[in-house]
Amino acid sequence: MLIIYYSLTGNVRRFIQKSGQPRSLPLETAMEEEVSEPFILVTGTIGFGQVPDAVSQFLERYHHHLTAVAASGNRNWGQNFAKAGDLISATYQVPLLMKFELHGNQRDVELFNKKVEECNENSRREAIQTY
Repeated sequence: MLIIYYSLTGNVRRFIQKSGQPRSLPLETAMEEEVSEPFILVTGTIGFGQVPDAVSQFLERYHHHLTAVAASGNRNWGQNFAKAGDLISATYQVPLLMKFELHGNQRDVELFNKKVEECNENSRREAIQTY
């Protein structure tokens, strides 16, 4: 499955690099191309729990291909920790795969890879089951 990520500070980029996901694309590159397949979005949270403007603009155009979201944040923000993931999940009615702090730890990376594989399996299953 395609992973599209937005990394304002570099934390999300480092997380994606650690994950080793072979089909990952920075949001800036995805904006230049035509996204025509399902994707998982990984984004950071800005301000007091807001979705970054670039992510909002991207989703306005490509939300119909969004299958799930994961979000990074800082636990110092309490209830607003990685809140961009909650907001995107609620707005577009997609699962929130996970939240991780800053660039994540090894356990976060393993969980992310497991959840991406589950999304891949679900996608293959849906493609086979045509009614």
